[in-house]
Amino acid sequence: MSCSIRKVDASPYAASLIEGHRDFGYSLETALADIVDNAITAKAKDVSLTADTASDKPWIAIADDGIGMTEVELIEAMRLGSKNPTHERSAEDLGRFGLGLKSASFSQCRSLTVLTRKNGSIACARWNLDRISKRNDWSLELIDDTSSLLGRELLPETGTVVIWENLDRLNGGYTHDLVKRAEHINSELSQAERHLCLVFHRFIEGTNPSLTLRLNGRRLKPIDPMASSHVATQKDPEELLRLRQGDVLIRCHTLPHHKRMSREEWEEIGGPEGHLKSQGLYVYREKRLIISGGWLGLARQTELTKLCRIAVDIPNTMDAEWKIDVKKASAQLPPLVRERLKKVVERFVGTSKRTYRSRGQKLVDETRFPIWSRVQKDGQIVFRPNLEHPVFRTYAEQLPDELLEGFERCLRIVGSGLPIETLHAELVGNAEAVAADETSANDLEELVYSLAVTLMESGVPSDTLSDTMQSNPFLRARWETAAPILEDFLRTRSS
Repeated sequence: MSCSIRKVDASPYAASLIEGHRDFGYSLETALADIVDNAITAKAKDVSLTADTASDKPWIAIADDGIGMTEVELIEAMRLGSKNPTHERSAEDLGRFGLGLKSASFSQCRSLTVLTRKNGSIACARWNLDRISKRNDWSLELIDDTSSLLGRELLPETGTVVIWENLDRLNGGYTHDLVKRAEHINSELSQAERHLCLVFHRFIEGTNPSLTLRLNGRRLKPIDPMASSHVATQKDPEELLRLRQGDVLIRCHTLPHHKRMSREEWEEIGGPEGHLKSQGLYVYREKRLIISGGWLGLARQTELTKLCRIAVDIPNTMDAEWKIDVKKASAQLPPLVRERLKKVVERFVGTSKRTYRSRGQKLVDETRFPIWSRVQKDGQIVFRPNLEHPVFRTYAEQLPDELLEGFERCLRIVGSGLPIETLHAELVGNAEAVAADETSANDLEELVYSLAVTLMESGVPSDTLSDTMQSNPFLRARWETAAPILEDFLRTRSS
């Protein structure tokens, strides 16, 4: 029995669909990155972002010196969904769905104009959302006379200019306050600048970069999250995972300790959220950063692993398996890659934790007379002032019996009053900024003398006293000042 099938036109309403394309979740930084992707795909060597934030009608233009487009090619590029994500593409093609130019632009503005020149001929097209809203059709505006067009002077001999006007999503709600609106847009641009320096760092780094990025005439500098060129960065051997859809390259890096870097370097590489949030996986798709930080469920973000970063390079042939989204700002691990990465992460993170823990154990080794003792009590770790420390014992021995108990009680109260929660919050949020208080010259002298006497009474020879005392982390950090004090002590003992 055959059934009757009828067909009816159910094309989407232009006004509704195009407004929906404004809400794919783009921010200014991801929107700009998508436009730069198109420029790189067009073989551009120079991309220049120009922003007028102070005028009555702010605008942003992105100009590139790529291969440009003919009018036919421009019309196709302005079509929503101009690419099939299942089709094979070149390695230089950073696009996927053919939505990036339009959706990224619509997320920030209501007027998108693209001006392009190829083989000496200029073509220009515009999507105006206000016009589409009124007419409810898909008719693209083609502009023949471009002589007075905004951004016309930015067009290279060959290349393209993308112009955003009517920046309704960027005004911060300050429609009638030009000063505050400009401040808001400039703040957003500042965040976007860092994002571009990070996402495209492999393109713009080196003495002969494949791409130059500029913002209002200023050349942007790369931010390498791996600190690859720093002499103190530790790099594990590369691992190559060969899969049917392409090869996945895995490279593990351990960042230098903050004392091995300048404050500017440390803060730049940690980003606005700090190193604790920046640890983890950095996934690159054809040299372009897709995921920056986080372990994707393979490990927990901890203070012990905050210097661990793993670069994972994938080809664009694996987009479907990695579920790369329209914004190219998120992905999911394919099962085979997750299985291999899990082993890599466990080994890498485990090594890092062991390194930190071994350093921690040395700090509380009782043979080195720590000021604080680490005690395990009822399944918890407790830190107490070490009442047997030579400085405390020397002072206690000079006290009359009626004051001795009170002195030791004061030390115990100091220990029980240790602000654990506050310390934890500071260490998690900004560990490198937490430091011990300075020690006065008199206090340091008392410590050196007391410790030296105790060590010699314990059988440590005077000629090895210096090496033994330097094993104490507190003194080692202050050895330049402590060494003359010890020399003075030894001179006094020998005379």
